[in-house]
Amino acid sequence: MGRIVTIANQKGGVGKTTTAVNLAASLAAGEHRTLLVDLDPQGNAGSALGVARDEVAESVYEVLLDGRPAREVARRTELKFLDLVPSSRHLVGAELELAGVERREYRLKEALDRVARDYEHVIVDCPPSLGLLTLNGLVAASGVIVPLQCEYFALEGLADILRTVELVRAGANPRLEVDGILLTMFGQNNLASQVAEDIRKHFSGRVFETIIPRNVRLSESQSHGKPILLYDVASKGCQSYLAFARELTRRGARGERRAR
Repeated sequence: MGRIVTIANQKGGVGKTTTAVNLAASLAAGEHRTLLVDLDPQGNAGSALGVARDEVAESVYEVLLDGRPAREVARRTELKFLDLVPSSRHLVGAELELAGVERREYRLKEALDRVARDYEHVIVDCPPSLGLLTLNGLVAASGVIVPLQCEYFALEGLADILRTVELVRAGANPRLEVDGILLTMFGQNNLASQVAEDIRKHFSGRVFETIIPRNVRLSESQSHGKPILLYDVASKGCQSYLAFARELTRRGARGERRAR
């Protein structure tokens, strides 16, 4: 059964969707069956894979609100081992519609539990907020990755997302763990280095070794509707996400051995 990992940070512009898309693509490139779920009403994860939000007929909205099986909504991508459950424009009002639904925070979990056995990895991209959509992502997952931009202002939201994870652990999802903090948009300057050093000091053991650099090719690939490895495999951005996928896979393998 595939492990469900949610990418979450309520602060926007930290590389959350870039991480979700390129991590999923990198896992798929290693021939790991992977499902990417676009839970963000903006639909950027889908568009980064060439699926325009306004062209989607059935999406994660139907999964959450109508109980449509995720398997029927998932669609193939250019990568053989990567499927996508897309977002759509209807998801914009989903927070309000979910508010009156029974077991509203478990809707995604119930859907993904039925499809996770078909995949080795399920990656969920959340919106930049701590509403019901992100709550669904956290309740469905066994792990959460927090992308963090290497700037001081980005630290402001870190405590909030970690506090939210603890609240979810104490209630709806006791198995949820913070897989780690991923340093993103790392620039070659003293400030970025100082921020990275401070984060590793204060969150010892919870920060991934891999650092994602600022890389214009990452932005360009999204505008072309392709993950970075199909756009410029030699770029620093691509090589960093491939390294991150390997690091995450190694951690998972060690965890499985300890569980046995």
